[in-house]
Amino acid sequence: MRRSKYRRASTRSKWFSGRNRIIAVAATLVAFGGIVTVTQVSNASTNKTQRKALSSCDNIQTPPPAKLSTKTRKGTWTEKNGTVTQHADDGAGDTVTATELRARCRRWVMDNVGNNTGNNGNNGGGATAAPSTGASTVVADPSAGTGNNGGGNNNGGGNNNGGNNGGNNGGGQQTTAPAPDPSSTGNTPPPGAGLGILTNNCDTSKLEKHDGFQKGDRCVTTEFGEVGSAANNPSLLITQAPRQVNVNQPFTLTVSTRNIIRDRFLAAGKGGYYVESSVLQNGLVRGHFHTACRMLPNTNEAPAPEGVPAFFVATEDSKGNATPDSVTINVPGLPTAGTAQCASWLGDGSHRVPMMERANQTPGFDVTRILVRGGRGQ
Repeated sequence: MRRSKYRRASTRSKWFSGRNRIIAVAATLVAFGGIVTVTQVSNASTNKTQRKALSSCDNIQTPPPAKLSTKTRKGTWTEKNGTVTQHADDGAGDTVTATELRARCRRWVMDNVGNNTGNNGNNGGGATAAPSTGASTVVADPSAGTGNNGGGNNNGGGNNNGGNNGGNNGGGQQTTAPAPDPSSTGNTPPPGAGLGILTNNCDTSKLEKHDGFQKGDRCVTTEFGEVGSAANNPSLLITQAPRQVNVNQPFTLTVSTRNIIRDRFLAAGKGGYYVESSVLQNGLVRGHFHTACRMLPNTNEAPAPEGVPAFFVATEDSKGNATPDSVTINVPGLPTAGTAQCASWLGDGSHRVPMMERANQTPGFDVTRILVRGGRGQ
């Protein structure tokens, strides 16, 4: 089809011709090249940061097996038609492989490292998710979120207070000296200022960070969390126990709790030790309770603490509220004659005794002594 020789010339096509076309194309290439370059630099930085963090995941090893009680049924089981769950030795017998630990570490790195505007903000710079990986080296990586990217304003760091205080200081840990004198700063003083406290975080500790497993000589960075009002603080009492039993004779203890919802349990053997802050639901602590029986060498002095008990269970049954209720604990028997000390005490999600509003309240624990006689007929 022939074009008309009278066709009106387009001003746009005239502008985009000759020298103008060359200039426009050159400008476009420069702009596009800049975008590509910036993207490549950003990706290179992100990948380098992630690779550094990921490499630390490869060094994670499983912890040595824990010593378990000698007379407790192994593992986790349910009683009363599945309504009560018992965890032998507080879950210390539960194990996790190095492959699982490293996979958890890598997932955390991909979600939190190398992204300053995404997950770092929502997760408080990795302060709450990282301990469960068992990789303290990943938590310490500066790329895990620092400064204002720590995420405090997005409720990071485990709870509202932890997010605002921890996020702005990078990953939930304070970077200032502990408890400075209020007059030395123009800001609100930290808790304990002026009391001469030794420290309120792990910044000055020479010990390694605690990683959620049962290890001593470590510093725990997990925040205490939420504490309820005095009337809602949890309590516990052993209401029934035998005065004496024979060696290896099964018996029961009845334990009553009040003001605790028994639905939070993180197995110690899987890295759930000292890693979760206390959490309230309708003003009540969420957690579980423990029961242990050990043989006392004598009753004249405090026993050595490192020995393992004959019996130990952690109980969660998704029950418990402000009204007292009772749980029956079945003890399969005790191994030797003598005096047994049987105790029950409350725990939050990370196995710590729940906090109380006042210092002069009695925490949730009780203890009884039982005489264990030699075998029947002796």
